[in-house]
Amino acid sequence: MFIPCKNVKIDGREHIKMPKNRPSKKDSSDSDSGPEDRNPVKKSKPNPPPAPKSTSTRSEDGEPTWELGKNRSVKLTEFKGKWYINIREYYMGNDGDLKPGKKGIMLTMEQWQKFRGSIDEIDEAIKKHV
Repeated sequence: MFIPCKNVKIDGREHIKMPKNRPSKKDSSDSDSGPEDRNPVKKSKPNPPPAPKSTSTRSEDGEPTWELGKNRSVKLTEFKGKWYINIREYYMGNDGDLKPGKKGIMLTMEQWQKFRGSIDEIDEAIKKHV
């Protein structure tokens, strides 16, 4: 649909003036158009199926590893004499081996314990909002 514009001079300079939107006559009907509360009906989402219990495997370097799918895994990693939980996404390197990517997080044991303590609250929030 083509909407004509007008050229207007303001302070000696030419500007384009766009027409204002006006409600169409269809919108101003006096007929009953149905209920006034037109909020969309919230659909209840089915609960996701419980995640299958995963089993630990050992990576090539001997670290306990739990696969999460889609090239994501959780590893118990030792680095500079300290243990960490490494949750990371991996990619296929040129040599055909899985390499750790930038997307991920490495938690200290203290952070891991704090996270574990929040799991019940997180689960409740998921049940409430998802």
